[in-house]
Amino acid sequence: MNPVLWQPSIQRQKNANMTRFMRLVSETYGIDITGYTDLYQWSIEDPAAFWDLLWQFADIKAEHKGDVVVAHKNRMPGAKWFPDARLNYAQNLLCQPDENSVAITFRNENGDTQKLSYKDLYGKVSQLAQALKNDGVKPGDRIAGVLPNFPETIIAMLATTSLGAIWSSCSPDFGVSGIVDRFSQIAPKVLFICDGYRFNGKIFNRMDQLEALLKALPSVQKTVLIPYLKDHTIPTNNQVTLWQDYLADFSQSQPIEFVPMAFDDPLFILYSSGTTGPPKCIVHGVGGTLIQHLKEHLLHVDIHPGDRLFYYTTCGWMMWNWLVSGLASGAELVLYDGSPLYPKADVLFDLIDEFQINIFGVSAKYIDALKKSDITPKNTHNLASLKTILSTGSPLMPEGFDYVYQSIKTDVCLSSISGGTDIISCFVLGCPLLPVRRGEIQCRGLAMNVDVYDDSGQSLQGKKGDLVCKAPFPSMPVGFWNDPEQSQYHAAYFDKFPGVWWHGDYVSLTESGGMIIYGRSDAVLNPGGIRIGTAEIYRQVEQVEEVLESLVIGQEVQGDSRIILFVILRTGIALSDQLKMKIKQQIKQNASPHHVPAEILQVTDIPRTKSGKIAELAVRNIIHGYPVKNQHTLSNPESLEQYRRIKKFISRG
Repeated sequence: MNPVLWQPSIQRQKNANMTRFMRLVSETYGIDITGYTDLYQWSIEDPAAFWDLLWQFADIKAEHKGDVVVAHKNRMPGAKWFPDARLNYAQNLLCQPDENSVAITFRNENGDTQKLSYKDLYGKVSQLAQALKNDGVKPGDRIAGVLPNFPETIIAMLATTSLGAIWSSCSPDFGVSGIVDRFSQIAPKVLFICDGYRFNGKIFNRMDQLEALLKALPSVQKTVLIPYLKDHTIPTNNQVTLWQDYLADFSQSQPIEFVPMAFDDPLFILYSSGTTGPPKCIVHGVGGTLIQHLKEHLLHVDIHPGDRLFYYTTCGWMMWNWLVSGLASGAELVLYDGSPLYPKADVLFDLIDEFQINIFGVSAKYIDALKKSDITPKNTHNLASLKTILSTGSPLMPEGFDYVYQSIKTDVCLSSISGGTDIISCFVLGCPLLPVRRGEIQCRGLAMNVDVYDDSGQSLQGKKGDLVCKAPFPSMPVGFWNDPEQSQYHAAYFDKFPGVWWHGDYVSLTESGGMIIYGRSDAVLNPGGIRIGTAEIYRQVEQVEEVLESLVIGQEVQGDSRIILFVILRTGIALSDQLKMKIKQQIKQNASPHHVPAEILQVTDIPRTKSGKIAELAVRNIIHGYPVKNQHTLSNPESLEQYRRIKKFISRG
């Protein structure tokens, strides 16, 4: 087994929501639940009982719950959870017992700060909901936002969903084509936009996009502009209404008329990355999103009322939706807009101390960037409030685990979590009752029947294979937008193993019940017929002092595959033959000879999606002479040019 880096104290286990839930299971069903393993096994053997009891435990507010927990329970897809329920997502986030407690604290990189109580938030949502209703917004209408991670985005989403309408958002760093590729498919009725944003000390004005955007989205009947930069005069016309003008005629004291919705009615539309074709519009339901997020927040993350929850995210990533649902658990959300490394690399740790953040969520890439910068927050910050660190976006390497416990804090639950846009939640994540082992995700999520399959659909124990889920769960997508026969939906998840969800991650289950993720299945390297996850190589390469970042692909040559490695080096360092040999030796000695790249090339940038994930497939397509579709989905599409230039220097084996 991998070594234990952290163990929860007896007091922490005693106070955990998970412990309280286990007692409720034992009392309700008369079964002996002595730990997480027992609880997980019961939850996958009787998921209907689990979700029924969780509804009670989480105190979900509904006009009607119904007696049926799941209909067609063996259909995958096709199961119907709580088919008779009527509830409203926004109501469950807004109606908290202590209306005077803080709901949102906001800070941006310019230093602007704002706080809203639950009462303040309710009033602002009421005001906007009245305005939207006055403009004819009704259940099923799509409302879209191109907005930063600030309170107005949450207000717009909650007002939308209070009316039973569907919310969809992009971050303002998307170009016109990226926005149109998404929103043109769903035909939004109302569009919320901002005038621009700040990032890394620079101002990005987005007013020049407005005319082209509205021309490409003829379905938009009302455009509401939220001033954010506040350093220029904003022109208005018949097409555009300022936020403050849109709200002016409506009162904050009006009670919200929450529209009861069916459990599977659409709530959010999220998008696939779009790097291999047009972005798929993934529709998530009202009840499935709510109950899954409550499970993860209350039980796995252990959020208690008043806990301060932070996740560094944009509104174009599912972690924003996941973060906002924290309101349903009575959390105080801490929002940050701007670069996580500006004006200094440890700026987010300043937030932890200033706002007393308890749960701190970031990407694995961010943790690695801190490690490479030799930053030691435990020596410069207090961090007494910090009890949990969450990491996602890509696999967190074992050395990343070491860095957290050696340089940030020793007594903290480091929960690497993984799932994605497809399920708006997690398959594997943390647990406040379990130890943290080096390089491992702690556990499979409750009531998620997760397994590892080989290519023939056989279950694997302790070996690498594909992550699958063998039984339905509430946060499966309702479907894809404009896919009435659900053919795209089936092709995405159920073609490889009929009746089983195939997620596309290359993983293994550990002896302790945890999971290790080695990369995406579609990026797996296959030299000599041996499957190698990209993360296995990244882990070794980035231990080399001279290397800052790397990207690895498989090149198909003469019926086989060989490994090509691209590296970004520290300033002033060139890729010499000696350094190439050092990199190869690091890989060979710590992974295997099969992992050693055939070629290593130096680059100055690595293409990434807007959520920060390495775009390995885009580079692989270039090296093989295939087109790269939808380059605007990348945060740095200009980085691809150097790969096109150096393609001719890569031999054909």
